[in-house]
Amino acid sequence: MNYYNYFTEIEDTFIRRRAKNLFLSPLDWALIETWQERGIPLHIVIRSIESVFDVFDKQPAGTRSIKSLFYCREEVEVQFAEWSRSQAGKTAGPVDGGASEMFTVEKISSHILGAIAALKACRTPGLAEDIERSIARLEELMSGLTDQFEAIDGTLLDIEKLLERSMVTNWDPEHLNSLKKEIAGQLKEYKKSMEPDAYANMFDLMLLKRLREEAGIPRFGLFYL
Repeated sequence: MNYYNYFTEIEDTFIRRRAKNLFLSPLDWALIETWQERGIPLHIVIRSIESVFDVFDKQPAGTRSIKSLFYCREEVEVQFAEWSRSQAGKTAGPVDGGASEMFTVEKISSHILGAIAALKACRTPGLAEDIERSIARLEELMSGLTDQFEAIDGTLLDIEKLLERSMVTNWDPEHLNSLKKEIAGQLKEYKKSMEPDAYANMFDLMLLKRLREEAGIPRFGLFYL
């Protein structure tokens, strides 16, 4: 199960159960990204969404509708905790669930070339130096590309973190503060029910997502193929 399918399967399930053509919000996408990065299995998230809607569907007509994946967050946490306890002591399988079988040198080469092209097109002030460094590292990686996918992924994620630090550090301060206020407003409704670390993680994910979108900087890891 790759990164893209993880997101689309969750989105499809939520939209199907809601029975309305409602697209997920940036907040919902950030929540899914948090689940994915924490390694919560797709089947746990899907089952949790189904459970929440099974209960909701039994409510009287006129009950406030479910508009966000955040309504499913607590159920995901409960079912993930139960699943984690059930896995204790079991022999661990491949951490990627077999996703590495999808990788080929050709696909990775195309992925890196696409990243280089996107970076060359970026004109965001303050990022030029780190973008040049990132392009140089990507071109160096391309020149000696092998089938050592784990090592390649590590290098790509290092480059991604370099650019993330650059965006947060070198972005126009006034606009950066504006984005932070906007994100804080979006999360305000949920902040009281979230652990501080979870809130901070969600905030950072949403901020970086907005910065990447505005700069046109893609994700680099192999799970974004």
